[in-house]
Order: sequence, then C-alpha cells, then structure tokens
Amino acid sequence: MSATPEIPAPMTSSAAALDLAFLQEIKSMLLEAVDASEPPGGLSADEALFGPDSRLDLDSLDGLQLSVAIQKRYGIRMADSKDLRRALTSLTVLASYIAVHKK
Repeated sequence: MSATPEIPAPMTSSAAALDLAFLQEIKSMLLEAVDASEPPGGLSADEALFGPDSRLDLDSLDGLQLSVAIQKRYGIRMADSKDLRRALTSLTVLASYIAVHKK
C-alpha cells in the first residue's frame, strides 16, 4: 500500500511574512500561467484560488496550465488530481507545497 504525499500545513502568518518574496513569485507565476490579472484590491495569500469563493474564476483548464507551469518552473510533477486540487487551495498552501517538494 503506497502512502499518498501529504500537503503541508499552511505557513503561519509569521512564516509567510518572512517569505513575502516567494509568495509574490508564486502569485506572479500563477497569474501568468492562467493569463489573468490580479483582482481589484489584490489577491491575498489565503484567498481561494478555485471554487465559488474565488475572484479569479479559474476552471479545470487553468488548473492544468498551473500544473504545467509548476512542473516547468520548480520541477514538481503533480500527476494526482487530488494533490493538485489540495495544493491549489490558496497561494499560501501552494507556496508551502512547492517549498517542500521543489527539486
């Protein structure tokens, strides 16, 4: 029985504050990959990226484009759609996932 890779817990606000440059890098990569502009008022680190609460209005094709961008930029292949969905919860969760898994 193989273990499913775990999504790391989101960074605490103090950890996120220490790594604002990395969060900005992730945000820029995300917006570029899905060809979107930052919503009015900005995109907060804990804001939903997908679903009814998301202001970005992303769909499954955007998720695929993000997966490809993450693989190209960070060398992380996210083949499991459940892992991808969990990692794309918010910028904070995505940054934590990439920080743990990047090559």
